[in-house]
Amino acid sequence: MQKAPWAFFVLLTFLRYNRIMEKNQAKIRIEKLSREINKIRYQYHVLDKPDVTDEVYDSLTRELRELEHEYPELLQPDSPTQRIGGKVQEKFQKVKHRIRQWSFDDVFDFSELQKWEEKVKRLVEKSPLLSGVPDILSQGERRNTKKLEYICEIKIDGLKIILNYKNGIFVQGATRGDGLVGEDATENIKTIYSVPLKLSVPVDLVAVGECWLSKSELERINNVRKKQSEPLFANSRNVAAGSIRQLDPKVAASRKLDSFVYDIDYIGNGSSTSIMEVELPFPQIPQTQLEELELLEKLGFKVNRERKLCKNIEEIQKFYDSWKNRKDKEDYGIDGVVIKINSKKIQDALGYTGKSPRWGVAYKFPAEKVTTVIEDIKIQVGRTGALTPVAHLRPVVVAGSTVSRATLHNEDEINRLDTRIGDTVVIRKAGDVIPEVVEVLKDLRTGEEIKFKMPTVCPICGSAVERESLEVRPLSIKATKRGRTSEADLSAATYCKNKKCFAQEKEKIIHFVSKKGFNIDGLGERIVEQLMNEGLVSNFSDIFELTKGDLEPLERFAEKSVENLLGAIEKSKKIALPKFLFALGIRHTGEETAVLVNRNLQLVIRDKKINSLGDIINYFPKIRIEDWLNIKGIGEKSAESLVEWFGNQENIEVLEKMEKLGVEIVVDKEEKNGNKKLENLTFVLTGELENFTRDAVKDIIRKEGGSVSGSVSRKTDYVLAGENPGSKFDKAKELGVKIIGEEEFKKMI
Repeated sequence: MQKAPWAFFVLLTFLRYNRIMEKNQAKIRIEKLSREINKIRYQYHVLDKPDVTDEVYDSLTRELRELEHEYPELLQPDSPTQRIGGKVQEKFQKVKHRIRQWSFDDVFDFSELQKWEEKVKRLVEKSPLLSGVPDILSQGERRNTKKLEYICEIKIDGLKIILNYKNGIFVQGATRGDGLVGEDATENIKTIYSVPLKLSVPVDLVAVGECWLSKSELERINNVRKKQSEPLFANSRNVAAGSIRQLDPKVAASRKLDSFVYDIDYIGNGSSTSIMEVELPFPQIPQTQLEELELLEKLGFKVNRERKLCKNIEEIQKFYDSWKNRKDKEDYGIDGVVIKINSKKIQDALGYTGKSPRWGVAYKFPAEKVTTVIEDIKIQVGRTGALTPVAHLRPVVVAGSTVSRATLHNEDEINRLDTRIGDTVVIRKAGDVIPEVVEVLKDLRTGEEIKFKMPTVCPICGSAVERESLEVRPLSIKATKRGRTSEADLSAATYCKNKKCFAQEKEKIIHFVSKKGFNIDGLGERIVEQLMNEGLVSNFSDIFELTKGDLEPLERFAEKSVENLLGAIEKSKKIALPKFLFALGIRHTGEETAVLVNRNLQLVIRDKKINSLGDIINYFPKIRIEDWLNIKGIGEKSAESLVEWFGNQENIEVLEKMEKLGVEIVVDKEEKNGNKKLENLTFVLTGELENFTRDAVKDIIRKEGGSVSGSVSRKTDYVLAGENPGSKFDKAKELGVKIIGEEEFKKMI
């Protein structure tokens, strides 16, 4: 092959050199542009102090985008151009949080705040983990808790977000979910300009904050929707939550979401073994909540400046009162004050209960109340047959949404308030709580109001109704003298006695297909009622027999919706045993009871095995009440309901049909352990545990072969007692049952 001339190689080398030089210059330019754009972003979206016009910002961003397009290999994941670079997602992925996410307990008035502080002080005085904290507890004196300090932060009415950084680069954003698992919302959270894509220090970090939408932005969005004849959004919190859950990040970006960050769940160093080797913009790892907020600011987060260090709850109350009067003047929603013990050492020592931190509390503003008129009272029949009176109201806006119905709970509550049709009433709605009538303004009565009487027959099926007997109790001496020695307490609710009532059957099926049950997407209340009215569904098993030919002729069912529903039904056929038991809607068998059954199956079926729905059909009808009672935590009512349900031949026939149609049960297998330290021991828990949550202790006991009971008897082996034990402690002493503390329990395991 003929060699290329020498001049050609010189030219080729020159061009390659030129390209390398241009690339190096482009890299330097990209880095400088990114820094400048991030600086402008920080000034504008975090400090609220813009020092350049939007035109300048747009021009710099356009140049950066062009360079990245020309040199795609130089595009970095933390580039300012990547905020709205995500693709449209098909669905949200589940994310397991690195650190569990908790919710604060609520208090609603000063007396509840006092009780919380008294409880905290008792815990601090007795905590062995705080014996060596002289700067906080006055040289270790256990009862000097006067030096406790609190940080008050305003509580933003938004959506909780969890932000994960690796070496200072934003890698994942998620929603709270159930505290253990949330949804991956990374691409949508990237669109929030106050969330930095790169921190000022290359640390590994998990930060927690609130995503919110300003009131002014909500007004702008609604003005656009109004012009386009679209329904208006009710409140900014719902828009923020809905925007984070949009599959298309461009929708979230168009709504100009904002954020405040208030907590560090984890901080570490991705490139070194110790965080202390990192040059932090802070002298040390934060020792207080106040220092943590200051560190978050220096790392580049937007942190709400409205906070106060308080020495006592009187100062907390002043801060609370000041914000209660001016909360509506801010451009973001505020629904209370979050109070945290300032010291991180005390926070760590106090720890958590099963669901919330002991070291903090949310002091909520009073629930929003408004007045309206009851235009009618109607009865709603639930899946258990309970008749609930519901007030139909003159529509009114409360807590950001229009309300036209409110629960009246039961007959006793109607009588207590003397609620009548035509009354002017006060209704209350706090957050997602169902609206309720809390007061009747009797001075506004005209005399034309109509007293309401609970029906004597079911309004749906016409069957008899009654209040159920609960338990027999002795009467007073005065009543005994009249010849009666006892009477049964009656339930607050009135029940329809016809178990085949259409309303009950409908509610049972709605419960069956709900997220906590078979989770069949697309089977909402209206569709269930439509399928029942058409005669296509009358019980659980009929759902799995639906075909394309059944659905296509029906109103609301286009070809795509038919395929989606049938796909969801097919997907639901494989279900975990606890969800399956919950879905059946057996009275007194909720989620907790279903989990207990799953974990303790061998206590009721002995040497048999449950591996399929067929096994449940074979064995469960043979289980007696006393067998179910072997499971600690299952009471007589639950046991009776389980025996009654599985003893009903019609129910068994429904299960047999479900099995033939392909429904499969997944049973969790207990881990085998040849050296179980608590084998056959029964524990009862009482009081507040310092170093464990109750759920954690229960899991440990069960994994080590023991069981947990809700009541003390002579069969109880140990009572594990924490702070402020209740009547179970006294019962254990009376029966001579051994009482142990957490340290003894630790030694046992």
